[in-house]
Amino acid sequence: GADRITVHYEACTHLHRTIQLIKSSGCKAGVALNPHTPVTLLQDVIEDLDLVLIMSVNPGFGGQAFIHNTYKKIQDLKRLIQGVNDELIIEVDGGVGLSNLASLVVAGANAFVAGNAIFADENPAEIISKMKSLITTGISI
Repeated sequence: GADRITVHYEACTHLHRTIQLIKSSGCKAGVALNPHTPVTLLQDVIEDLDLVLIMSVNPGFGGQAFIHNTYKKIQDLKRLIQGVNDELIIEVDGGVGLSNLASLVVAGANAFVAGNAIFADENPAEIISKMKSLITTGISI
């Protein structure tokens, strides 16, 4: 079974109650934010979260261009969690690939969803290997 459940902020009427329900079921709780939803809206629940998923494209269909404001959004989230929830996983989904992975790590992201970058390539294993290398490079910068 699943050990993490992530809900979209924009689709959740009672976010705090939903997070508590997820945690009471023994799962880790996450919230996904659409590209134009500010991270400050999570201020009241940030202590209760295990993960924030920042959408770097509009949800619903693959192959979209990465929205560059994502870097600032990650940095804003890092400031929001500082000293409050330093163990929070910051995940990015949408347009993640070889061209931006190290920069996402430098900005503060530590988990990634990379669909098209991997599965649209002729050699997915090679892309995964390169991505792992870029993550390590980003960490050492």
